Amino acid sequence: MTPSPPTTTALSAIEARRLALRAQGLMGAPDRRAGVRGVLRNLGAVQLDTISVLARSHELVPYARLGAVGRTEVEQAYWSGGHAFEYWSHAACILPVEEWPHFAFRRRAYRSRPHWNHPLPEGAYENVIRRLRAEGPLTATELGGAKKTSDWWDWSGTKVAVERALMYGEVVCAERRGWKRVYDLAERAVPSRLLHDQLDDAECLRRLVALAGQALGVATRADLADYHRLRGAQVDAVVADSGLVPVTVQGWDKPAWADPRALAAEPRGRHRCTLLSPFDSLIWDRSRTERVFGFAHRLEAYLPKPRRVHGYFAMPLLAGGQLVGRVDPAREGSTLVARQLSLSEAKFAPAMARALAEAASWVGCESVRVERAQSAAEATAVTAELAALR
Repeated sequence: MTPSPPTTTALSAIEARRLALRAQGLMGAPDRRAGVRGVLRNLGAVQLDTISVLARSHELVPYARLGAVGRTEVEQAYWSGGHAFEYWSHAACILPVEEWPHFAFRRRAYRSRPHWNHPLPEGAYENVIRRLRAEGPLTATELGGAKKTSDWWDWSGTKVAVERALMYGEVVCAERRGWKRVYDLAERAVPSRLLHDQLDDAECLRRLVALAGQALGVATRADLADYHRLRGAQVDAVVADSGLVPVTVQGWDKPAWADPRALAAEPRGRHRCTLLSPFDSLIWDRSRTERVFGFAHRLEAYLPKPRRVHGYFAMPLLAGGQLVGRVDPAREGSTLVARQLSLSEAKFAPAMARALAEAASWVGCESVRVERAQSAAEATAVTAELAALR
């Protein structure tokens, strides 16, 4: 007897958006007991980036979900106790250490890669491993890895070696000092129960697709692939066995899948009102952000200044379960400056003011100043709301 095809649940666009927000920890009461590590486990990956405006992106992600969690507490949660490691996922990301076995497929792929952009001097790899074994965890600088050229940072042979060892999985980054990676031998830094590459590629991919579906709530094939930067064919090979269930979403022209536990739960609760890092996993996929929220957003930090529309590090404003504006922040002494802001509707001025005031308090600023807005009326409205919050 031929088995009947699985039932496909139909979702409205609003239901899909609520599923996404709840899955990302931005709807409902935050689990403060689980803290930053709980946020990391829930998301499965927190992207790292060098840009620091209010704070670095990996600090902004738990702030958006938990509120004014201490920045020292954030760093300790990531980099102490062996709870996390850094590896290539959506980009360079902090990952729960429990997921180490599931990146075996990527480590194997790196080991079999036929060529590299940087040549590896003879003996450099072996020397890095020997030094880490003898001296313990070291930064690239301590290893003698980074060298300054006239134009940019270049990689020495030692830096090439330690980064290759990181990609292969013989070395791991389980700590950052300031913004420097601290390298250690995986055999020391990863718990022995997790230190293996025994899972085949299919099992690794099933886990990562399932994790992506759980973190996104509802997702297309492209969404699932983008979360941990898989190929579409890799998603196709395992999605039927991932535990995700097929759904259709109003207005989406592609098939989608959802986390069945998310479908069974009641997607209700208080919405967070907060500013989001452009690298936040709710919005790091720009095409998905437009599809789910009807909000077009691009990071303009790497564009020449004359070509920027919304500013260097424009942060979207999340309020009432929607993306309703954006602001390009900066700090001048004890003042948080909104260099440029815009709102989708004037009624969101109180939400923008509240988000700015909370962010200012979090980073130790005593006041907020609106420098420029999409219109004079918006600048006036947000400034008045800020005054009312004092």
